[in-house]
Amino acid sequence: MDLDPKSLKLDENAKSADESLPAFLARPDDAPVYHGFPLVPETTTDGWCLGAITEYADPSGCESGDAFVVAPDGSRAGLVWDVGEGELMVICPPDNGRWGVFQVWFPKPTRDTADLVDCFRAILPALKQAFSEHQSGQTNPVS
Repeated sequence: MDLDPKSLKLDENAKSADESLPAFLARPDDAPVYHGFPLVPETTTDGWCLGAITEYADPSGCESGDAFVVAPDGSRAGLVWDVGEGELMVICPPDNGRWGVFQVWFPKPTRDTADLVDCFRAILPALKQAFSEHQSGQTNPVS
């Protein structure tokens, strides 16, 4: 497991409610959760898109990080990702701003955006299932 500190990947165009703070620390009232972190448009698949919280591009291969997913309806969930195998697990249940935070497993390290796209598409079926269960009121998988 990669234990090196991660650099935050900030959306430099995101508006902050306090000009002395980055947007993710001073989210405007009407902004969604994870405001201040960028979407990665290359990941867009079936109306779903991944957003990066920590840097994922590393020539030697990034093996863990934080991200978020935006569902086709615009709702969001947090992701803690590691390279390995395992089932999607709930870290935090749904709250007012998101439909949960989940541990997910990428099939390979990410060296660039193309790797991130591949990894996102590999976990997307499990995310779609968790989202469907959330919408129908079913219990999400637990850790």
